[in-house]
Amino acid sequence: MTRDEFLALALRNLVNATIVDELHRLALPDAWLVAGCLVQTVWNALTGRPISHGIADYDVFYFDPDTSWEAEDAVIRRLHARLAHLGAKIEIRNQARVHLWYSGKHGLPYPPLTRSTDGIDRFLTENTQLGIRPVDGNFDVYAPHGFDDVARLIVRPNRAPNFSAANYEAKAARWKALWPELTVIAADA
Repeated sequence: MTRDEFLALALRNLVNATIVDELHRLALPDAWLVAGCLVQTVWNALTGRPISHGIADYDVFYFDPDTSWEAEDAVIRRLHARLAHLGAKIEIRNQARVHLWYSGKHGLPYPPLTRSTDGIDRFLTENTQLGIRPVDGNFDVYAPHGFDDVARLIVRPNRAPNFSAANYEAKAARWKALWPELTVIAADA
């Protein structure tokens, strides 16, 4: 699968396309639509399922040096207000402040990041290490592992420093139930 094929399939989902359009309008710093909502849309297109099948939420990352909760909350409220008509669960996180709460929530260390793609690099699975953002009338696509696993419906663990085998196995099991065609590589493989 090429970058352009991936992008065309991911943007078939009206929610993805609308979020990306709104990110362009808001001009949030280093803002990306990321992860499962992208790969799962592609899986749905490849397997002939409804385009939003199994998508629990839509994740937006941005990177603002203002690490106050008040600043992030203002962005969350603004984006939710602009996208409420979609009826989708949208999670917005300032990657500059994830290290402030991650270890308390997940019990694993999480160093400060320097850009949004650092957060993408820490996802549990390699196949969800994806992001798209609008740039000058086109799209920037971040995919450090390419698109082969996405196209072949393979779920592979990402051995980032914050990796949790238990969290990976739970996520992979949920996905396998929704997309039985998936090949799941074991956490200890």
